Amino acid sequence: MAMIPYINFGGECKEAVTFYAKAFGVELPQMMFYKDMPPNPEAPFPEGAEDFVMHAMLTVGSDTIMFSDVPPGMPMSKGNNISILISLPDEEKLKSVFDALSEGGEVTMPLQPTFWTKVYGALTDRFGIAWQFNYDEIA
Repeated sequence: MAMIPYINFGGECKEAVTFYAKAFGVELPQMMFYKDMPPNPEAPFPEGAEDFVMHAMLTVGSDTIMFSDVPPGMPMSKGNNISILISLPDEEKLKSVFDALSEGGEVTMPLQPTFWTKVYGALTDRFGIAWQFNYDEIA
């Protein structure tokens, strides 16, 4: 199991990742932008978010930090914009941990297939900590 800090920004993710890569002396990672997502008429991303970063992953030594921009119109507060990503190669364990952490909390995205993985979901636990869950065959 991997637990990875996931930091959200309100439009300055590309600038932040570039800054962190330089500060830690590592290569600038590839970034996926919202405009690169497959179109989904049922869930279009907000206008103005085309150049926002949907996902970036910075590796520093053996540690990983993930980043993204929150689309316009979605809540995000600086200082309160970090979640923990749990990445597992076992769907049943992923579901078990998701269910356990969701008790008394709020599921913000039920576990479901996405275009990047077989299973993804998100929740805020009863203590206010944000968690993301991602199926990863090699975690």
